[in-house]
Amino acid sequence: MDFQHFLKIIPNLVQASLPAFASHEKMMPLERKQLLKKINLEEKHPREAAVTMLFYPKNQQTHLVLIVRNSYEGVHSAQIAFPGGKFETGDINLRETALRETEEEIGISRSKIQIVKDFSPLYIPPSNFMVYPFLGVCTEEPAFILDPEEVASIIELPLEVFQDDAILSVENLSTSYGAFIEVPAFKIDEHIVWGATAMMLSELKDVLLSVFEDAE
Repeated sequence: MDFQHFLKIIPNLVQASLPAFASHEKMMPLERKQLLKKINLEEKHPREAAVTMLFYPKNQQTHLVLIVRNSYEGVHSAQIAFPGGKFETGDINLRETALRETEEEIGISRSKIQIVKDFSPLYIPPSNFMVYPFLGVCTEEPAFILDPEEVASIIELPLEVFQDDAILSVENLSTSYGAFIEVPAFKIDEHIVWGATAMMLSELKDVLLSVFEDAE
């Protein structure tokens, strides 16, 4: 999609309703759905984190950036994610967390990103985090500078590819819920995007679809 056309639909995106769990559950393995039914979040006291779902122009076309995390000792090692991280005491709010972490991880100044919409928070049982996604827009093509300690590489996903249902798949993966279970995922080139990132992508995809349908 031409980026200038994308900018014109931003007001409609801002007003769009959020399907929340209805979208998230499309990308949940059955085991996760069963686990969530048993969890009392008030007892868990989850930590808070925030991520940026950042759109920007590349060759005049609208793209969305994802990061490939480095391998490390932890539940999210080597996974595909949005740029973001945990809330820190110096952050004014969670939007500031998302912008700060995006700047630290992929080198885009927070002054160049406009946050236009809050998306539905998502609880991640394995790490006990409540993650808050924010839709951001950068109106110029970014010069990415990756934090080598956090980010192995990035994925620049064209909006037209993201809209195509051909990237939806079901994979047999070993997760914290069990070994070799069926997991809904997005298959982007050689990358398998599953878990929390896939659930957030699912809500984003559904919201964009509703806006595009209304615009026709």
